[in-house]
Order: sequence, then C-alpha cells, then structure tokens
Amino acid sequence: MNWLEFLTQNWYVIVVVLILLFGIYYTITNKQKVKEWLKYAVTYAEKELKSGTGQLKLRQVYDMFIERFPVFSKIVPFSVFSYWVDEALVFLREQLEKNENIKAFVEQ
Repeated sequence: MNWLEFLTQNWYVIVVVLILLFGIYYTITNKQKVKEWLKYAVTYAEKELKSGTGQLKLRQVYDMFIERFPVFSKIVPFSVFSYWVDEALVFLREQLEKNENIKAFVEQ
C-alpha cells in the first residue's frame, strides 16, 4: 500500500488526530494566558468589591472570563477555574505584602 492509498482510506483518522493536536495546543496556550490574565482580574475585583465579598468577586471574575475567553470558558470546568482563581489570589496576597504601589492601587 502506498502513502496516497493510505491517505484516501484513512483520511478521517488523520483529521481526528489533527483536531486532537490542535485542541491540546489550544488548551495549553490558553491555560497560560488565562492564568496570567487572572492576576489582573482578581486585582481588579479586589479593588472594586474589597474584602469580605469572596463569592461576588469570584462571580465577577468568572463573568469577565466568559467575556474575554468565550470558547475556552466552555471547555474549562468551573471547579478548575475556581482553583486557578485561588492561585491568582495567592499571587495577589503576596504582591500586596511586597509592593506598596499595588497595595495603594487596590485600596484606592
């Protein structure tokens, strides 16, 4: 069997493999973009809603996420998103302790 014959008989397998590879690539690259973007989003939510409003801040950040990443938001389960938000909040807490400019920005 030559390669042309193989391609014509198994084109659907090749298409599925290409779609899977694209999906993996898309997920990996967007995951990093979302995690970096979440640092901004949680800072903005903290500035707007202040402390003691955890669920409201999570809802606000999730709404921003859906607007900013509409396709990716349909792929990522909310539990994973919530975990990523927790990671971003750890980053924000560290920055608030270390960086007076960020602290002033949030407290304005």
